[in-house]
Amino acid sequence: MLTRKQHELLMFIHQHLEATGFSPSFDEMKDGLDLRSKSGVHRLITALEERGFLRRRAHRARALEVVRLPSGNKGATSLNRALTDEETHLDHQIVRLPMVGQIAAGNPIEALNDAQSWISIPSQMVALGQHYAVKITGDSMSDAGIFDGDTAIIQIGKSFNNGDIVVALIDDREVTLKKIRRRGNSIALEPCNPAYETRIFGADRVKIQGGLVGLLRTYL
Repeated sequence: MLTRKQHELLMFIHQHLEATGFSPSFDEMKDGLDLRSKSGVHRLITALEERGFLRRRAHRARALEVVRLPSGNKGATSLNRALTDEETHLDHQIVRLPMVGQIAAGNPIEALNDAQSWISIPSQMVALGQHYAVKITGDSMSDAGIFDGDTAIIQIGKSFNNGDIVVALIDDREVTLKKIRRRGNSIALEPCNPAYETRIFGADRVKIQGGLVGLLRTYL
């Protein structure tokens, strides 16, 4: 059984992970629970680890993982779980990321599936937070150097500006990789190939699933 403060901290971390893709800082946890010092946060985290609710991933800052929630609280979906399970090898030179299917750099295709496999990449390719990988299909982003068959590395919760390349989920069923621009209450998804047209949607129809932070390419 958890104390009230332990339960509050666990749910605070869980909700932060769900909203941003990465765990809160000690200062955010201290302020969020109205604690006097970060040492109090450390004691609560240690207690939650000992009870099997939290896990800290070695060699990474802000890398708390919610292992389970108290009975009565809904757990993460299979995709969120796969993304949370991003792991680092003990030598912390290689990072394993979930490969969650294909994404269109052309016409949108069906929404991302759950993790199908894992890939290993150099740790220098990713920053803090959760990441995943997707295989690119199509050529609508070719002028940005993104080609059919490439593997895109996507950071969840990455802030974006107009002109950034993001994974966009349209109407909860189609997913695509495009440049994004906000136009009032609308969102424009722009290709980087003149053969394709910009598509414009109401802001409520588009959910950003992460921002592009790297590419992998195989030459055979």
